[in-house]
Amino acid sequence: NTDCYQPLEATYQTTRRLLELLLACRHPVTLVTKSTLILRDIDLLAEMAEHRLVRVFVSLTSLDANLKRTLEPRAASPQARLKVIRELNTAGIPVGTLVSPIIPGLTDHEIERILEAASRAGARTATWMLLRLPHEVAPLFEAWLEAHYPERAAKVMSLMRQCRGGKTYDAAFGKRFRGEGVFADLIAQRFQRASRQWNMQPRTEQGLNTRDFRPPRAQGDLFD
Repeated sequence: NTDCYQPLEATYQTTRRLLELLLACRHPVTLVTKSTLILRDIDLLAEMAEHRLVRVFVSLTSLDANLKRTLEPRAASPQARLKVIRELNTAGIPVGTLVSPIIPGLTDHEIERILEAASRAGARTATWMLLRLPHEVAPLFEAWLEAHYPERAAKVMSLMRQCRGGKTYDAAFGKRFRGEGVFADLIAQRFQRASRQWNMQPRTEQGLNTRDFRPPRAQGDLFD
């Protein structure tokens, strides 16, 4: 999936128009973003929430601003994302956090702190994903590690392989998002324990209203 609040969304407003259509049709939607631009649409999202048509997950990778700048240089800061959670929650919009990507040996030590911060900001659900390194992404990530964290590079890649059956990536269903093995299981256990501690529920689509769908009366003018 791709974050629907890309920088160009500020100009073209494609996501906003889609939300308007979804609201008119009473079609439920789940949004995942790391952008503060979502706050522009808080009016629509609040109205959708009144009909149980929306939930939002704000992606959090790290609370370390320096790490965030090297890993996600054009994304919103950790504090800005927590502010998004806080404002969405205040507006009555169901909001959770997606802790992703969890990078073994680099960000996994932050799991408990991230969930605490997200919960205190108003997140009520939480889920996670392990770092994925498909195809040409693996050598790019290794080069990034060597450039920014050379002292950790070997350990990180070793842990990644431990979580991927000896490979850097496994696309098998049920494994690509969570991994497998002792270290992956440890991450899952820590995440579950911290989620329970902060009363955060696992990600679920239950609760969204799927009964009031209204077919659109006309088509073809969405992008006019």
